Amino acid sequence: TTILHQMAYGMTVETIPTMGFTLQTVKKGKLELDVWDIGGQSEFRNIWVHYYVDKHAAIFVVDAADHSKARMEEARTALEGVLTAPELSGVPILILANKQDIDGAMSGDAVASMLDLQNVKDHEVKVVETVGTTGKGLDDALKWLSTAIERRWKETS
Repeated sequence: TTILHQMAYGMTVETIPTMGFTLQTVKKGKLELDVWDIGGQSEFRNIWVHYYVDKHAAIFVVDAADHSKARMEEARTALEGVLTAPELSGVPILILANKQDIDGAMSGDAVASMLDLQNVKDHEVKVVETVGTTGKGLDDALKWLSTAIERRWKETS
């Protein structure tokens, strides 16, 4: 939710973990995205699939500052569900390695390794290091996403 507000408004707001979902339109240059912010807690993951139909990309946020084995395994399992969903077949996947402002946060390369991204074959995947509270890295992330969506659109049209 913090990242979504940074993308849409360029500002930080006090947030609580997303319960359920919210829809927000994000406009950056020629890019206009309707972004579904879906709660990431385990009890909400079973509803994720209802938001996959007719989507052109997916953004997956990882708390790079929490590298406990349990959380990283949870992130890997959740991402695997996204990567194998038939409704998202072939769409670009943007992974945000968030909270880079916290000492000890995993680098983007470390997040990619932890998520086993070198074995992803059916998606164009990019990891971008971000700081949701300041917006650092989000413009680059959205530029990559825009280019990847456009490239896929041309390939499939």
